[in-house]
Amino acid sequence: MVTTRLYSDGKLKTEGFPVEDISDHISAGDCTVWADFASPTEADLKVIEEELGLHPLAVEDALHSSQRPKLDRYDTHFFLAAYAVQLDSTTGQLTTHEIKAFITPRALVTVHSPDFDISRVTERWDRDRDLSKHGVAFLLWGLLDVIVDGHFDTVQELDAACDELEDALFDERPREKEVQKRSFEFRKSLVLLRRVVLPMREVVNTVLRRDLDAFDQEMSPYFQDVYDHVLRATEWTESLRDLVSTILETNLSIQGNRMNLIMKKVTSWAAIIAVPTAITGWFGQNVAFAGFGTGWGTWLSLVLIAATSVLLYLQFKKRDWV
Repeated sequence: MVTTRLYSDGKLKTEGFPVEDISDHISAGDCTVWADFASPTEADLKVIEEELGLHPLAVEDALHSSQRPKLDRYDTHFFLAAYAVQLDSTTGQLTTHEIKAFITPRALVTVHSPDFDISRVTERWDRDRDLSKHGVAFLLWGLLDVIVDGHFDTVQELDAACDELEDALFDERPREKEVQKRSFEFRKSLVLLRRVVLPMREVVNTVLRRDLDAFDQEMSPYFQDVYDHVLRATEWTESLRDLVSTILETNLSIQGNRMNLIMKKVTSWAAIIAVPTAITGWFGQNVAFAGFGTGWGTWLSLVLIAATSVLLYLQFKKRDWV
């Protein structure tokens, strides 16, 4: 599926024109073209390669998945690889959507899988149409802004989920298994999120470089805002990784403390039970002793059992052992 747009004189002029007309439009004056490919074939990108004179290595990268987030510079264009992310708050699992883009002086070509909602990018462009006079810089800003905002929103969701995890950690009703499982899922998600967020600093910083003179400098404040969001998302991700690791360690410590408490109580009750056993064992001897074969001997054993058991219980209770 291919979507196209044509901007001219700071306005959206037309949509849905054939890819083969792109070279005609960008050579006809002050026009900017956007073309979007959802799961393109090699033949689809071959057409756009001929239309815009793209480098074969960049086209090859666009066809292969699992690229590192980057912004490569070629003689006539840039090649961008980035990832949009989505968090399942129920399971804590993070999903990534790979996005590639060819950036020329007059055209932006985006490539992605069908599960990425490109309408969020077009909505951002439509909401800030006054900036469309800045051409490709405006289109690139809208794309990066949506991607980075998605990173930032995901970090916020993970932070809220970690707060809930902390509450569950100290719940009166033990939830060790739940805490351990969710902590592990969040840790995996944060590792993956860091892998796609951290390189974006280099990507946006390259766009901000004035010595390249490849983008309209009037858009620099907008790219600077995106860069600020990238830095905050990166720092937040790093702190959350430490927090989740701390939660995992604390959960293990709490389990150990609870186990020690249980063992302490079991040992205390065993000591209380051992005293009556010792006394009844003594009075069960088949040899003569004080009170042997008399009624008061029976009462003496009962009094000793009750008194020593109560005394031990009070001593253990005082020390919080039972």
